[in-house]
Amino acid sequence: MAKSFGSLVFTPVVKALQERYRSRWQYARMEQLGEAAGGLGPDEKEYLSETDTFYMARLGETGWPYVQHRGGPKGFLKVIDNNAPAFADFRGNKQYISTGNLMADNRVALILVDYRRQLRLKILGLLKSSREKRRRTGSLEFAIQTTRL
Repeated sequence: MAKSFGSLVFTPVVKALQERYRSRWQYARMEQLGEAAGGLGPDEKEYLSETDTFYMARLGETGWPYVQHRGGPKGFLKVIDNNAPAFADFRGNKQYISTGNLMADNRVALILVDYRRQLRLKILGLLKSSREKRRRTGSLEFAIQTTRL
């Protein structure tokens, strides 16, 4: 079962700041949800199917964060089951920073923003790649598993 977003991001330091600046009450409920029901709901799946761009944040081996933009036609980010958004990552500038970071630590945050509708979706998960896909198509398929955080 997936952990709730709040249980992963509301650390003791964050909670202390929320208390200090009087916003804790707003986020306590999110944290109290405990374990999430597992999987992506219909609203999240629809949002993902309409997405043509997102940002992927990871930590590198040096401990420094790295954020990369990914884009494509609507629908390039697919939900392959209830828990795993997936996308093909075509060779670009051949720096292989995302792939290298994946080999060291597969935790990832996806940030999807619909600026026109003023909506956003954040997904925390574990990134997995399919090497077989790379051999066949020249792209590396990534799937974000959201159930085993």
